Amino acid sequence: MIDFEWYRSFVSIYRHNSVSEAAKSRFMTQPAMSQHLASLEAEVGEKLFVRMARKMIPTERGKLLYSEAAPLVEALEKVSADLKTASLPGMKWIKIGSAPDFYQEKILPLLPRFGTCSISHFGTAEELVESLEAEKVDLIITSKKFMKPGIEYEELGEEEFVIIAPAHWDVPETRSLAEQDRWLAGQKWIAYGPELPIIRRVWREHFKKRPKLHVPYIVPNLHMILALVGAGAGLSVVPAYLLQPANAGDVRMVYSHLSVRNALFFAYKSKHKYYPEIQHVMKIIRENL
Repeated sequence: MIDFEWYRSFVSIYRHNSVSEAAKSRFMTQPAMSQHLASLEAEVGEKLFVRMARKMIPTERGKLLYSEAAPLVEALEKVSADLKTASLPGMKWIKIGSAPDFYQEKILPLLPRFGTCSISHFGTAEELVESLEAEKVDLIITSKKFMKPGIEYEELGEEEFVIIAPAHWDVPETRSLAEQDRWLAGQKWIAYGPELPIIRRVWREHFKKRPKLHVPYIVPNLHMILALVGAGAGLSVVPAYLLQPANAGDVRMVYSHLSVRNALFFAYKSKHKYYPEIQHVMKIIRENL
């Protein structure tokens, strides 16, 4: 008789492409995870993965079984979670974390629609994941994925980053990348951090090289960067959602084709995945991104 836990382990291995990572995500030992897979393969009568040095590659039979088993495993896990949460008092508070600027623009206006009380947490991607591990937050929005045991990610969408300049600056109108590079590199820049996050991506993706810029200001706050650019201090790269009429009166986007995009993800503890409040909050945020 096939054990349901074998299927759960199989689905986890398929998603992580690794027995060791799957074992961590399910808080199991690697030998126990391997035994689940071996037992399922013996029952099926075929190999479900080709074992490579550092990766598990699903066979055609493995791919077919995953397409059939994954929705059933998720449905049963949801039933199990619903039974547990039905006997618990309702979640009166939800703890949400993200970068402060994203929160101010995208999450804060939605708080009255969540239907629950909330506690806000801010930090870098690394800090937010650490808070999630420690259960100081229930749900985070992050642009980086860190594979941690018991933490799952869901795609939320993308954010576009664009170059901005003071509105009164005279920017050369040219389609030549070389001329754009030359002009941009000759200006003063304002960066979010000393490693020039996002700015380096602009140069790497569009100019195929590392930027050599004069960066007299490091300001780890996007709204302050917007104000500083508006005051004529230099150029910067910020999320396009900041350029709302209420924010962007003194700045303008330049060379819009030089934009870059970041993926955004929800992250939460696997054991909290089906909490109604978390699912409801994610739905509202996703619909209004």
